[in-house]
Amino acid sequence: MFKISKPTTPGQRFKSTLSFDEITKTKPEKSLIARLNKTAGRSLGIVTVRGKGGGAKRNLRFIDFKRDKRDVVAKVAAIEYDPNRSANIALLHYVDGEKRYILSPVGLAVGQEVIASEKAPIKTGDALPLGKMPVGTVIHNIELTPGSGGQIVRSAGVGAIVAAREGEYVHVKLPSKEIRKISAASFATVGQVGNVDWKNIKIGKAGRSRHMGKRPKVRGVAMDPRSHPHGGGEGRSGTGMHPKTRTGKPAMGKKTRNPNKPSSRFILERRKK
Repeated sequence: MFKISKPTTPGQRFKSTLSFDEITKTKPEKSLIARLNKTAGRSLGIVTVRGKGGGAKRNLRFIDFKRDKRDVVAKVAAIEYDPNRSANIALLHYVDGEKRYILSPVGLAVGQEVIASEKAPIKTGDALPLGKMPVGTVIHNIELTPGSGGQIVRSAGVGAIVAAREGEYVHVKLPSKEIRKISAASFATVGQVGNVDWKNIKIGKAGRSRHMGKRPKVRGVAMDPRSHPHGGGEGRSGTGMHPKTRTGKPAMGKKTRNPNKPSSRFILERRKK
């Protein structure tokens, strides 16, 4: 759920925030965090990363994307906020005393037991190989190669579907509507990623973006010719060319994906027809 602010100021008029009803613990587990250093700014007076800077300090949470602690039952101890991603995270307490974070799926509750195993039941939060899942199962945090750890379908509110089985591969329909072949031995977690209302948030004011570490972006047509291919001209002027990036690469319409990428052979149906 999300909250809409009272329009007491222009910045509050269109602002909406998450209600954080699912969050049960406000401070992170100390053993699972590390300092997150800033990566943007200037080097020798030259801007190396544009559009980023400032923002509130954050700690990195170590998320268990691999789910490689197999056949050990864990109990959900808390659902927490993570400033580094759109999804919430769940703190697991394993029976042997170890603690780990995982992405929190829809319906996962404090006190629930989860497990990562080849014989795990089809239950929200459990992780098992794609080949052991029935067709139609909603999944997230999917490995592209066995043992690599979850690489896709990790954002808030998303979920893929097991569409079919074909020998050593499983057909998975991704949130983008792309259908891809993935090894049946690759692990994935059952369920849809939580925090579904994240997509309905409205920032409301520029200052809130600055708190997130996002700096203002200047349009190319507003610059001078030395700073951008779209720059220059008297008064307001158009781009005068096909849209380009600051470095001169095509910005709209041109396909940028390498068609000869080795993984292309696993794509059965592309997201764009």
